[in-house]
Amino acid sequence: MQLFDSHAHIGLIHEDQMEQLLIIQLAKRKSVTHIVSICNSLVDFEHVYENLRTASSVYHAVGVSPSEVTNPGLNWEHRIQTLSQLDRVVAIGEIGLDYYRNYGDKGSQVELFIRQLDLARTLQMPVIIHNREAGRDILDILKNRLSEKGGILHCYSEDYEYAREALELPLYFSFAGNITYKNVKHLHDTIARLPMDRILIESESPFMVPAIYKGKRNKPAYLVETAQTVADIRGIPLEEAADALYRNSLRAFHLPENA
Repeated sequence: MQLFDSHAHIGLIHEDQMEQLLIIQLAKRKSVTHIVSICNSLVDFEHVYENLRTASSVYHAVGVSPSEVTNPGLNWEHRIQTLSQLDRVVAIGEIGLDYYRNYGDKGSQVELFIRQLDLARTLQMPVIIHNREAGRDILDILKNRLSEKGGILHCYSEDYEYAREALELPLYFSFAGNITYKNVKHLHDTIARLPMDRILIESESPFMVPAIYKGKRNKPAYLVETAQTVADIRGIPLEEAADALYRNSLRAFHLPENA
């Protein structure tokens, strides 16, 4: 069995390089063979990327999240273009909109999001999308700006009606450890009704810890609990679900079968 963690903030679990590498080794022992490392800022990306340069099972996304809208960094667009060419960088992200937190004004967030969507189109790369209380604006923007390389709605939190509209675009729906809780019926309903070939899973570590590990900091190694929940909702064996989710991840990030 192989699991693919489509979204992990490895740099937020531990800052130390050796600790980060140990996190990856632990994940492999729990069948998590591939991880996409996510950073919120370009400074963080450069630090984590250097720490994990030797970790061939870790892929990377580069971008400026809405949390950094007031300080994306000097020449940030040029830096993303340059950093996107590094080995094992597979996506632009995470990018998007967050209307829950006080991250600048909405207009500035929208501008940052659109400019990075346009960069992704130029670079011919998929995007990883952050959405918090901004679903309508995100979908309206994606309808006009998302490239054919598509993207991932990370830590999906909307309902099935939203997903049905989003299915018209080349988007995947990534679910995190919160689906292991009983009070998210709308997510369970969405997982049950989505086409299986559009579903991904992620740890979103160190956040969104599965129910069985409540009170602990999340790790990619805990991803199997999320996979098991998807399997249970779909009424299929864990191994079957894991295989489908793994293959979906390869397609979402445009990776070869032998990645």
